[in-house]
Amino acid sequence: MTVKHLTTPISDADIAALEVGDMVYISGEIYCGRDAVLPKIVRMTEDGSIAGTGIQLEGGVIFHTAVSPAGVGPTSSNKLEIEASIAPLSKAGIRLHLGKGALHSETVDALGKYHAVYAVIPPVTALLGALTQEQKVVAFPEEGMEAFHSLKVKDYPAIIAAAHGRSIYDD
Repeated sequence: MTVKHLTTPISDADIAALEVGDMVYISGEIYCGRDAVLPKIVRMTEDGSIAGTGIQLEGGVIFHTAVSPAGVGPTSSNKLEIEASIAPLSKAGIRLHLGKGALHSETVDALGKYHAVYAVIPPVTALLGALTQEQKVVAFPEEGMEAFHSLKVKDYPAIIAAAHGRSIYDD
């Protein structure tokens, strides 16, 4: 295991250098979404309506979470709506998906195909709150805490769980 520091936007070279089990610290802007908004973001990428919104997916990070007054913590990435968003959002430029739980092998393969990785993040709301410098709603405010948020973070900790067709959950 190696420790790496990533700053958004994340480059293809950064992704190529990551291996399953690497510890990463992520800084910069990351997006937050889960069941309610990720399918909407996928539709926006497919129909082109994401253009002009200010949402920049290329080299981006999506954290599978809601943003509440209590803070942020990972939700299960293998929920149907969330896992179904991983391949199309990777194709649209997202390079790192943050969440928790094992992904299906088809999703792991899609990550490799689109030069993206998946990392698990510890469910430590207090720590993550201390590492969040700024937060704002960027789309779907009607969804409340499940709106699509942007966070500015410094050294968010995560462990690479799927990269280059391999998963930490494989036997």
